[in-house]
Amino acid sequence: MIIRSSEYAVSAVKEKQYPKDNLPEIALAGRSNVGKSSLINTLLKRKNLARTSSQPGKTQTLNFYLVNDDFYLVDVPGYGYAKVSQKRRQEFGEMIQDYLETRLNLKGLIILIDSRHEPTKDDISMYEYAQYLNIPILVVCTKMDKIKKSQANKVMAGLRKKLDLNYDHVTVLTFSSVTKFHVTELGNWIEDKISQ
Repeated sequence: MIIRSSEYAVSAVKEKQYPKDNLPEIALAGRSNVGKSSLINTLLKRKNLARTSSQPGKTQTLNFYLVNDDFYLVDVPGYGYAKVSQKRRQEFGEMIQDYLETRLNLKGLIILIDSRHEPTKDDISMYEYAQYLNIPILVVCTKMDKIKKSQANKVMAGLRKKLDLNYDHVTVLTFSSVTKFHVTELGNWIEDKISQ
């Protein structure tokens, strides 16, 4: 996928704030601090389009990024962040659920999982929920630069132990925003989904 342009479009917490132009959308979900902003910036070849933060739980809205005037990447709030109140977490959950279950132009969901750890309870819940939505899923194991090359097979084994990946609509990629590992494949998956 060739990136010709990218820009922050809008932040939304409810449907009436979503973009109205009916362009295809790809959503990104994952635990707080899993590397969603870094992945967006790496894919779009921008330094600070999506704000990265060492403080987890920063994204508290659905953030829409317009790419090539062609489609949106939608960054949803990270889950599993303990310092957010229970009430706030529930609000995030409802906001994400409303978006994922009602958005007709949603063409795929990218679920990011930290490659240094086995999928958490929250990761498993999100993956199982995504199965229920019946849309294409890309599981991305992030931060591959932080583990030894010899451990790569262990990452996949850990993933398979916790998640049933044997579905036609599920693809798995390992990824690093530092070494740009599998950036092209990520772009190709998105391009494929938005053209369907």
